[in-house]
Amino acid sequence: MNGISHIRRRPAAAFAAVLLAALTGAAGAARADVPTASAARTAAACDGAPIGFASVNALGQNGTTGGLGGPTVTVTTAAELKDYVGRPGPYIIKVSGRIQLGGMITVVANKSILGVGTTAEITGGGLQLGSTTRPGNNVIIRNIKFTNASDDSISVTNKAHHVWIDHNDLSDGYDGLLDIKRESDFVTVSWNHFHHHSKSALVGHSDNYTADIGKLRVTYHHNYFDGTDQRHPRVRFADPVHVFNNYYRANALYGIASTENAGLLVEGNYFQDVAHPTHVGYAESAPGRLVERNNLYVNSGAPETAGTVVEPSTYYAYTLDAPATVPAKVTAGVGVGKIGC
Repeated sequence: MNGISHIRRRPAAAFAAVLLAALTGAAGAARADVPTASAARTAAACDGAPIGFASVNALGQNGTTGGLGGPTVTVTTAAELKDYVGRPGPYIIKVSGRIQLGGMITVVANKSILGVGTTAEITGGGLQLGSTTRPGNNVIIRNIKFTNASDDSISVTNKAHHVWIDHNDLSDGYDGLLDIKRESDFVTVSWNHFHHHSKSALVGHSDNYTADIGKLRVTYHHNYFDGTDQRHPRVRFADPVHVFNNYYRANALYGIASTENAGLLVEGNYFQDVAHPTHVGYAESAPGRLVERNNLYVNSGAPETAGTVVEPSTYYAYTLDAPATVPAKVTAGVGVGKIGC
């Protein structure tokens, strides 16, 4: 169960063909208040497709395509952003410049929220994917800087599934920078820079929220947890959560925690100056299960491990980078301005 065999990147030809067809004839983005017919043919994402759980065909959704097929709009104000992320149907929403929010705003299904260039920023608030009555399924968030959130920077909640959070910069929030909870599922978190914060990434609402059992399948790959204190991630109930090829640097409390019978596979990561790379159980939470393999621990403590986990390769194919290459590759590739939005 713990071996790797015949692991390779998931073919993306079909998805790429859809993107190419969508791009053909596109005439550029519209202003938020004037969507055009030609803009409706632009691609849902800046480029590429997710690896990991967001790519899986499940729950009636074949991978994560966001706003593919919907109009493209460009937003520059909080009012415009709130309007378009809450509209029914698919939309490709381009965030231009700095947008000041007063709290969390709700994102509903089939949206791509893409920062333009290197200066797109959401500050003072955050994005909540879905409400109890309006699902936040099939959502892509890419190339945006999140700062000074009054609650979470991004909250994947209320049974949201098929979510791809990629190439963002998250810092200086109030609570969690990125929380995934309340029966959400099939999420990929990739190429993000987490810094200047304590509680980075939570999976699972609470020790008592057992409705999360059988849900919360999440992939974390090629993220940079840069001096953040804890929760990279902290996980309850989920099985499996796949944590591969991430760079951990100077995390003061711990790197990863598996609790409440969660199952984590931690592989190919690079831990530098991390006294407690992995915990099995944490604080008042009961122990989980954690398998580690092929990680590097540089000036770091020994990992805690326990039990067995479901192999993520039973869900999707992936390529594992050599852990020694992770610091250079991740620091060069994470955050905003690395993809062409």
